[in-house]
Amino acid sequence: MKHVLAAALACVALGAGAQSVALQGMLGSKALLIVDGAPPRGVAVGESYKGVTVVSTVGDQAVLEIAGKRQTLRVGDAPASVGGGSGGRGTRIVIPAGSGGHFLTQGAINGRAVQFVVDTGATSVAMGVQDAQRLGIDYRKGELGMGSTANGNVQVYRVKLASVRIGDVELYEVDGIVLPSSMPVILLGNSFLTRFQMKRENDMLVLDRRY
Repeated sequence: MKHVLAAALACVALGAGAQSVALQGMLGSKALLIVDGAPPRGVAVGESYKGVTVVSTVGDQAVLEIAGKRQTLRVGDAPASVGGGSGGRGTRIVIPAGSGGHFLTQGAINGRAVQFVVDTGATSVAMGVQDAQRLGIDYRKGELGMGSTANGNVQVYRVKLASVRIGDVELYEVDGIVLPSSMPVILLGNSFLTRFQMKRENDMLVLDRRY
């Protein structure tokens, strides 16, 4: 069987109290799904996983049935709102703890899918050069500065991100930095986090938007 894996993520956020469903890629004819932050699972057409049914797959797309409604996901699409979402005007983000106690979540920068890890020690939303190029960010036009990393101080580019979205919550004009090296994930730093009241409830990180 031909295995087709995609690095980008497409995410569907179903509003407060509903499921979070991400299409991580395609594994042959199976849809590789992440449901509510659980490990990826290959789901064949006609099968269900955690209440999500795969109706059909073709290329890099999958039609899913979630809570009685059908939604087409394409790998790499920005997060979409399903079932009466607020179109980016939401006020709460809930992120489950992953392995090692880190809080990881799917989202989008400038309308393109990414994976974040929450980092309260990062001043801004931080990414490597490869992610910046994939997201179409012209980082070389940003302001040069110095950043501190585990390997010492490095030169970075300070940029302005047009939008940062997680689920149905979207912020605009968010400060970001681009590091010269590659990074496995994008750091969700304080230029995003300080716009929320943060609290931990058991193994969940809850962000409530400030006004």
